[in-house]
Amino acid sequence: MRIWTEMLRSLWRYRHMIMHLTASQLIQRYRGSLLGVLWALVQPLLMLGIYSFVFGAIFRPRWMEAGGETSFTLVLFCGLTAYGFFSESLSRSPALITGNPNYVKKIIFPLEVLAVTNVLAAFVQSLAGYGILLLAEWWLRGFVPWTAWLLPVAILPFFLITLALSWIFAALSVYLRDIENMMGLMLSGLMFLSPVFYSLQAVPEKVRPFFYLNPVTWVVEDLRRVLLWGEGLNWKVWLLQLIAAWILLGLAYRLFKKLQPGFADVL
Repeated sequence: MRIWTEMLRSLWRYRHMIMHLTASQLIQRYRGSLLGVLWALVQPLLMLGIYSFVFGAIFRPRWMEAGGETSFTLVLFCGLTAYGFFSESLSRSPALITGNPNYVKKIIFPLEVLAVTNVLAAFVQSLAGYGILLLAEWWLRGFVPWTAWLLPVAILPFFLITLALSWIFAALSVYLRDIENMMGLMLSGLMFLSPVFYSLQAVPEKVRPFFYLNPVTWVVEDLRRVLLWGEGLNWKVWLLQLIAAWILLGLAYRLFKKLQPGFADVL
């Protein structure tokens, strides 16, 4: 319990710094661009249009659920938004320490907040995508399921897992620089091994258990359930996810703090 207590105390102690760095990171990403923060809306819309054309107009997958046929665009956008948050967070995590040597040399600077601000910035961007999804659903279907209020609850375990993996990759990449080069390939492969472009029911039963080892699978299924199908969460499964995410988060924080004393020597 000590490691979780230490983690919570650290995050609470530096909460104002986390908020400031998160805001600065978001502003820095779009500084100098013509559209500015509107890119947070334009980029997912452009990708949605491309994927919708390729997988909707050409391959024409059919999505049938208990509540009837739902627009493929909404189904696809829901999966892409969840995966986009995960990909954005992890793609930047290997360079969080190696790309900020000045912070490493400052003894009093809490390096663990870099991963937190990185994940929070990606999450704020994903909120724009979820807002677009709900507006599109209201426009195309004329209503939004009442279960949509479960969105923050459904994504909580996934958020914690993403933060845990960010701490792990940020710490390990200081000693294993190949992680930064491999991350793009890993995330590209993971996208097609997640039920983003297809239904989980389309996966052969023999290999389906392996898909449940992928954290993206759980959140995509849960978000589609509450945002599109109008179904509630499986609370027993959600609680198991939350417990597993909390345990992983504590272990990741412990690994980060254990490896942190050697960062300055390596850099």
